[in-house]
Amino acid sequence: MNEIYLDHNATTPCAPEVIEAMLPYLSREYGNPSSLHRMGRRALIACDCARDLVAQLIGCSSDEIVFTSGATESNNMVLAGVTALATKRKKVVTTMVEHKSISEPCRALATGGFEVVQLPVDDNCVVDLGVAANAIDENTAIVSVQGANNEVGVLAPLKELAAMAHAKGALFHCDGAQLLSKVPVSCDDAGFEYASFSAHKAYGPKGVGILFVRKGTARAAIEPLLRGGGQEGALRPGTLNVPGIVGFGEACRLARQKLAEDGERIGGLRSSFEEAIARILPSVRINASHAERLPGTTSLTIPGIPATMLMANMPYLCIGDGSACNSGAPEPSHVLLAMGIPWEYAECTVRISFGRGNSPSDVDATVRSIARAAERILSLMPENSMPNPEYVGRVQL
Repeated sequence: MNEIYLDHNATTPCAPEVIEAMLPYLSREYGNPSSLHRMGRRALIACDCARDLVAQLIGCSSDEIVFTSGATESNNMVLAGVTALATKRKKVVTTMVEHKSISEPCRALATGGFEVVQLPVDDNCVVDLGVAANAIDENTAIVSVQGANNEVGVLAPLKELAAMAHAKGALFHCDGAQLLSKVPVSCDDAGFEYASFSAHKAYGPKGVGILFVRKGTARAAIEPLLRGGGQEGALRPGTLNVPGIVGFGEACRLARQKLAEDGERIGGLRSSFEEAIARILPSVRINASHAERLPGTTSLTIPGIPATMLMANMPYLCIGDGSACNSGAPEPSHVLLAMGIPWEYAECTVRISFGRGNSPSDVDATVRSIARAAERILSLMPENSMPNPEYVGRVQL
């Protein structure tokens, strides 16, 4: 059986056009964009063209883009940079379901004297706006919220939260890593001061990303995380990753071209999968099914079947057990627990994320693989250990 890749929330394959665009800058066009000679100037022009393409996709000016190594660096950069200059405001507001590149820096800020408030979510992973309105006050320096959850795909009420932050004089940051190439993004319309993105979530290369920094007050309110050069407006020193930046630009050009078509087609694949798997395994749970989600993301719980055991029985199916960044963790996903999903169900949850390269035949093969693996696992379990005996004998292959 050929491998079927269904882990696009973890990373996406580089589009062929992206690889082709990068190749000259991995071979003959190796100049440093800070150099004044002709080869250096060509490298700088290539980076500026890519900057324009990224800006067009996320709805901002090209001079508001700071290239980084990815969203993790960008997230750390904005949280550390804003709080370093915050002399009077000593509160950071975030949510209980953030990626660890937000929650871990927040934990460090809490030990350094900042009050960190994690907003709760309901059973569909939606932020409680009433709690948010009470939590965001005149002592808040920054509100940082993930645009789309990486595990269940739920879209956050970003405009509402940004408006609450601005009403109290606070800055707003969006971790937009999961949004890029999946749903429309406009930093100008949404009112973000800062937003983080990674190329590898959008059919671009790994190791390159951006931090959107709005001109004016937001620019003055952030301190550089690194020292040692004047690149990227002195906010992110270091020699630019020219091949990666060029690839990022081309990925954004493609995303802008394909966004509507991809969203409709990939959303159709997800709907077909969820309908089919629910017919075959009636007790299956689609988590956050009543919330607005990314087109291709399904969080699937099969009670009684541990995710690790299910995945081991489907070696050719590339899916995730929650978040890729949590792989190997001894405890269930913090996102699922925050949604009120019991520990024993959280351990039985997998994430399936469709992408540009998937087809209806992948949906059929995936449904069959999960059904067969579930039947095999349950048939081997002692009868008194099966919490859902209604599964047995009901798998239709």
